[in-house]
Amino acid sequence: MTKYDSRILGRRQGIAPIALLLLGLITAPLGGALFLASSASAEGTTIQVYKTPTCGCCSQWIDHLQAAGFKVEATDMPDLTALKAMNGVPNGMTSCHTAMVEGYVIEGHVPASDISRLLAERPKVAGLAVPGMPMGSPGMEHPDPSRHEAYEVLAFGVTTGAAPGGVKVFSSHTP
Repeated sequence: MTKYDSRILGRRQGIAPIALLLLGLITAPLGGALFLASSASAEGTTIQVYKTPTCGCCSQWIDHLQAAGFKVEATDMPDLTALKAMNGVPNGMTSCHTAMVEGYVIEGHVPASDISRLLAERPKVAGLAVPGMPMGSPGMEHPDPSRHEAYEVLAFGVTTGAAPGGVKVFSSHTP
């Protein structure tokens, strides 16, 4: 079990089992976490998004997910720092919102197409992240496309193809 597995379930922070059920998580046989429902396509898949109440780009990212067929349940929180730490989001890979989908952590402006690929392929990772807020990523579009920048979607908590708990590039996006 990696250090991310126990953080996904919040065991180190003492979250009661009932709280885990409320989040829709169950313990997987190998010590990970899974959502109760599983699907390889976005259509109808529920993604739980945690964000601050005043963040406009978070709302735009939610619109992007809904347009791709995800069902979004958003929860406003005044501070996401503990949630990010509890779910193993590495330092330096944080962004403005954190989401959970079928046992994976999604940090920042990850494109819906990458989330769908993650759910279809089911790699042994804790989640995906787009560190920071790159201009041109979903929810961070600018009216002037020349201001959009290339960015990478990183898989973290990797258990194969990298050092355990490591990070590797999941996908690259160019303007």
